[in-house]
Amino acid sequence: MMRFARTMQLIGEDGLSRLGESTVAVFGLGAVGSYVVEALARAGVGSLVLFDHDVVSLSNMNRQLLALESTIGQAKVRVARDRILDINPNCRVEARVQFVDGENVAGLLEQRFNVLVDAIDGVNSKVNLIVAARELGIPVVSSMGAAAKLDPSKIVAADISKSYMCPLAQIIRKRLRRRGVVSGVRCVFSTEPAQNKNEPVVEEAPEQGLSGRPRAPIGSISYLTGMFGLYVASEVIRILLDVQPSVRC
Repeated sequence: MMRFARTMQLIGEDGLSRLGESTVAVFGLGAVGSYVVEALARAGVGSLVLFDHDVVSLSNMNRQLLALESTIGQAKVRVARDRILDINPNCRVEARVQFVDGENVAGLLEQRFNVLVDAIDGVNSKVNLIVAARELGIPVVSSMGAAAKLDPSKIVAADISKSYMCPLAQIIRKRLRRRGVVSGVRCVFSTEPAQNKNEPVVEEAPEQGLSGRPRAPIGSISYLTGMFGLYVASEVIRILLDVQPSVRC
C-alpha cells in the first residue's frame, strides 16, 4: 500500500481500490501512448493490456518514453510491460504485438475493458477501433494530433463532437459520422495551428496491410506529446473514478 500512499491520500481507499480493480486497454505505445501507460501504472491501475506492433527505433528517442539506447530494436509492448512491472510488480500486464485493422479489431476487444485508449496514428485503424469499442459499450479516450505543436496551453480534452482546430479530429469526426458515431468519445486535441502548414495531418497514411504506406514524418517535441499522454491518462482515471470530465474548451 505504501507504493500508492500519496494517491490514496488524494482519492481515498475506495478510489485506489477502484483503480486496482480496473482493466485498461492501450492501443499504440508511441509518443503519446507510452506516457499514458506510465501514468496509469503509477496511478495504481491494476490491469493493463497493451497493443502495438512496432519496435523501438532511434528516431523515437526525441519523444517516446520507452526509447533508450538499451531498448532499440525491442518490441514496444514488451519494453512497456517490463517497465510497468518495475513500477508495480503486482500490476497485471498483457503485452500483445498486434497490428489493428478492420478485420481483427472485433477479436481484439473480446476481453472486457473498463476503458480503451486510442493512441494510434493511422486514420482507418483509429476509426475501426473507436466504432468497435462504441458498439461494445466500452468508454474510449482518443488522442488526436500531437505533432507539429509547441504550445501545451492549447491542449484540450472534450467530447469529439466538440473538437475544433485539429485537422485529424476533423477527419475522424467525418469518418465516425459515416459509421453512425456522432458523440460519446472523449478526445484530447490541440487548438494550436500547425507550426508548418505543409505538414501532413497524420504521420502514416491509411494502412494497407501490416506496414501501411511509407511514413511521412511529422515534426514533434518531447514535452508536447508527453503532455498529450498525461491528459489522456487523466481522462481515463476520471472515467474509472466516475469523476465529472473536464469541460474546458
